[in-house]
Amino acid sequence: MTWCRSTATRPALLAASLLILGGCAGMYEATGTASQQDMLQLRTDLNSLQVSAQRTRAEIDAALAQMDRRLGEQTADTSKQLAALAARLETLSGDVTALSARADEMNQRLEALRKAAGRSAPAAAAPTAPSSPPAVPSPPPSAQAPAGPRPTTGTLLPEDVYQAAYIDFSKGTYTLAMNGFRDFLRRFPDHKLADNAQYWIGESHLALAHSYTNAGQDDKATQELEEAVREFRRVITNYPRGEKVPTAIYKEALALLDLKKPVEARARLQYLIDNFPRAEETPLARDRLTALKDKP
Repeated sequence: MTWCRSTATRPALLAASLLILGGCAGMYEATGTASQQDMLQLRTDLNSLQVSAQRTRAEIDAALAQMDRRLGEQTADTSKQLAALAARLETLSGDVTALSARADEMNQRLEALRKAAGRSAPAAAAPTAPSSPPAVPSPPPSAQAPAGPRPTTGTLLPEDVYQAAYIDFSKGTYTLAMNGFRDFLRRFPDHKLADNAQYWIGESHLALAHSYTNAGQDDKATQELEEAVREFRRVITNYPRGEKVPTAIYKEALALLDLKKPVEARARLQYLIDNFPRAEETPLARDRLTALKDKP
């Protein structure tokens, strides 16, 4: 009886064991399949992230390159603009310099006219000797263009022609000055400034002679000194009553000394002392004559 129970129970136990084992195997298979799907999904997501990261990096690189290019273009444009502004500034500086020079010239002319307007007619006509001119002389009151009504047409007054020539002399453009003074004498030979114009021609030659001497061009200096002597003598010959005569005689003597002609220079200095004792150049002539006599 007992054996029969044991025999009958064994198949049941075996079946139960098989069922349990089958259930465990099913659970294993189900768990293993789920893990593989998750891994595949993770790999897919990772690949997508990598692709997205690469795409983003490419976009960033492109954006940076574009920014660099634009920055370079902006820098080039800025450089061009700065260069253009610098050129414009230089042009404006030149214009300002030219205008300033022109303004100075006009101020000098207006000042001369203003001074001329303030002197009286008798003082202008008096034959008293002018002051001794310096190395680059300035015109005495009578040498400046007197004030007067300006023409309403394009015609220049004699004073305008004279003043333009004197401005050239003041600037050191002696050849232009001589041409201007000669033009004045040709057009207005009887004008009251004619003796002044003739005198400044001689001064222009004397100034050129000194320039050539300083440059070591002795031949040209000698030629200009000889021309100066001739032009100063024309002041005395053509305008014997002119106020520039004493100054012209004194300057002629100086030119003769530079030409190494002391005998002629002494004669001219003595002539100045004898005939113009009250001239301002006379004391200078005495000093020069004394110095020449003291030389052996």
